Amino acid sequence: MEPGSRYPFGGEVVVADRRWNFYVRDVGRVVARALRAAGCEADVVLTDDRTVRRLNYRDRGKNKPTNVLTYERPPEILLALGVVRREAEREGKTVMAHLVHLLVHGALHLQGYDHHHVGEAREMESEEAKILARLKVANPWKNR
Repeated sequence: MEPGSRYPFGGEVVVADRRWNFYVRDVGRVVARALRAAGCEADVVLTDDRTVRRLNYRDRGKNKPTNVLTYERPPEILLALGVVRREAEREGKTVMAHLVHLLVHGALHLQGYDHHHVGEAREMESEEAKILARLKVANPWKNR
């Protein structure tokens, strides 16, 4: 299936910034697999830093791009390529592995998980690690 069409997980994948295709082979299937594993139905928009910065400012008052934004209605996960790429490089992992982690992270936010307090963060990180293990993606919290 081409990105921008419906996938079996119940959402749509929109590759708004085509550079995602350079960093993640078969990006639509990667997204579908991650969201299925997380038990989440949401649309996913793979976009650029500028778009995410604008939305982050509009909706959260933060005038900077962030790696992932989630919206509950309609359920939607947006990811900023530049931030994701820089974080992956800094953390020594592939863009695909970091994308999968952030998709799971966003999916868990849509399911009510949060990380504002230490206990919440531990619970969310534990759930992320379980899902990522099923996807054969290394635990991002293991060496902290």
